[in-house]
Amino acid sequence: MTKSRVFSGIQPTGVPQLGNYLGAIRNWVGMQEAYECLYCVVDLHAITVGRAPEQLRRDTREMAAALIACGIDPQKSILFNQAAVPGHTELGWILGCLTPLGWLNRMTQFKEKAGKDKEKASLGLYGYPVLQAADILLYKATHVPVGEDQKQHLELSRDIAGAFNRAYGTEYFPLPEPMILGEATRVMSLRDGTKKMSKSDPSDMARINLSDSDDLIRQKLRKAKSDPIEGITWDPENRPEATNFLTIYAAVSGRSVEKAASECASLNFSAFKERLADALIAHLSPIRTRLEELLKAPEELDLILQSGAERAAAIASVHLAEAKRLVGFLKP
Repeated sequence: MTKSRVFSGIQPTGVPQLGNYLGAIRNWVGMQEAYECLYCVVDLHAITVGRAPEQLRRDTREMAAALIACGIDPQKSILFNQAAVPGHTELGWILGCLTPLGWLNRMTQFKEKAGKDKEKASLGLYGYPVLQAADILLYKATHVPVGEDQKQHLELSRDIAGAFNRAYGTEYFPLPEPMILGEATRVMSLRDGTKKMSKSDPSDMARINLSDSDDLIRQKLRKAKSDPIEGITWDPENRPEATNFLTIYAAVSGRSVEKAASECASLNFSAFKERLADALIAHLSPIRTRLEELLKAPEELDLILQSGAERAAAIASVHLAEAKRLVGFLKP
């Protein structure tokens, strides 16, 4: 039986932070046995908000290295950068010609990223959901792992696939299914338990990076925001920081949140932070060591990405050629 095909992309933001790892990357690692997986560093999407060339190349390598260090196996999965497969942009144009402006006007992420002065936002930022659909459909992916903030984009991809199929009287593109991998591990800022941990936060103390040293992890946790309430309890509404730390502790120690809360209920914040630091360091240290090894061999990383791009292009070229034939660009 043919495996279902998974496609997922990640922005080249350099070395990921803990939220990226627990919320997405760790789940991708677990999919590799059951699915045919394509993991793409989406460098085309990265330039929608501008990026210096050297920074983009460095960030792309670092993200690829981090994915491998976390457990993505380039032999089992196809790991590549988006710009190395021209079919993404070619199919993106075809699909863009079938996507009504009204669909794009409903996309909330454009409004958030463009801010108040949307007249100065680029066409790429406005239209990138269409390219995102092309990323998925180019490989006829059957499943896409999605978080809460990406559900709307996958729905649009399904709508665009349906629009193509209706326009050309075919069921050529499958409608990709969302992969909801149980309850997502939502990691919040160390400085504010009501906000997501993010690489865009101006303070590096608000996040744990996968490249952080053991000492830096301990320092960040010691300085992280806490509350004056005795004991550690799971209470998202009233104790967001305690809840966030329990979430992280459970995720990296292999416990349920309930077991973690029971185990740590009598600890004060200071003692709990030390226990959390021990668990985080034990979990992340092997990843950091592997990451450092990979970053010392940029040529090897480039070869891995090149090999992945060649494998991805072999799949993409067949699907793109058939799409172009259906549109009328190629002879039947």
